[in-house]
Amino acid sequence: MNAIDKSMSSDISLGLLLEALAASPHLPLVFHYDGRSVKPGYHVTEVKAGQFSALDCGANPEAWPEIFVQLWDVEEGGRTHMPASKFAAIIKKVTEHVRLDGSAKLTFEVSDGVRPMQLYCASSPSIRDGTIHVELLARAASCKPRDRWLAEQAHTAACCAPTTPSCCG
Repeated sequence: MNAIDKSMSSDISLGLLLEALAASPHLPLVFHYDGRSVKPGYHVTEVKAGQFSALDCGANPEAWPEIFVQLWDVEEGGRTHMPASKFAAIIKKVTEHVRLDGSAKLTFEVSDGVRPMQLYCASSPSIRDGTIHVELLARAASCKPRDRWLAEQAHTAACCAPTTPSCCG
């Protein structure tokens, strides 16, 4: 079995992102996806929270909270990348109307208004050249039973023989 390489993304929560941004609120916030940076005029067009219940391919019940932040990657004359404090203020405004679980899985929906919206997970922010950078990586489909099995195998002693999970048909 091959694992999906998730090492590039820590799949951070909204709470961890906001905590990191609070340390440098005045710095510009730039998201990167598909090998490019969002344009300086990007908008946070929607923030939604959901509670999901599902059955995975191994017939295991799953439940999780998730927050979606929609970014519209557009150029608007003369605008610069928003400061981290503005992004945090947008999220704060949303919390006045929508309950956001800071520990929830965080997903970014990004589109330039032409291409279809795509889903991304975020890595931990880093500061370079006076700017906060957040890498967005495509959110790939995965088999949860297999992922759990692979995680267990990573913690199993070398003397133990792995057992293949029954999943995915």
